[in-house]
Amino acid sequence: MADSHSADPRLTTPSFLVLGFIDQLGEATPYDVKVEAGRTVAPFWSMPHAQVYAQCDRLVAAGLLSESRQSGGRNRRLLKLTRTGKAALAEWLADSTFVPVEARERSILKLWFGGRPEVHSPVQISEHHRTLTEYEELAETVGELLTRGQREALEFGIRYERMMIDFWQWVEQRGDQRGE
Repeated sequence: MADSHSADPRLTTPSFLVLGFIDQLGEATPYDVKVEAGRTVAPFWSMPHAQVYAQCDRLVAAGLLSESRQSGGRNRRLLKLTRTGKAALAEWLADSTFVPVEARERSILKLWFGGRPEVHSPVQISEHHRTLTEYEELAETVGELLTRGQREALEFGIRYERMMIDFWQWVEQRGDQRGE
């Protein structure tokens, strides 16, 4: 995957997030990648802006991105995929290896350690309803403009929020049944 710049760039999912956005944009600054990630994939894949900048630096050093300077103005770094970067992204997109999901839900962790369902359930139900409404509105307003993969990712978000609402309602009802 790497060229002569680096023997093993150890590409991670955040690496591919950066490669994917720069590929979609054609040419981008690290700031452009950060904005695009926040605007699009943040609901299912958050990435701190410092990590975007660090990934860009790593990918340039590995020869997967080329860097030029914007003439005039702020002299911003413009990044493009190299041939090696395009090949690495294509290989990753074609890889169908299953990787288990790591659900990092703080309130579920709190339940595990004795958090009170009657405290957490109402908030979780309300917030998941709010997010579900946002996703459904997005699907209605721009759903036809999305690529197939983007629409499918949005559908994942909708189904996930429905599942979380169902789960927290179940937790809440169990508490009611036990008289808690």
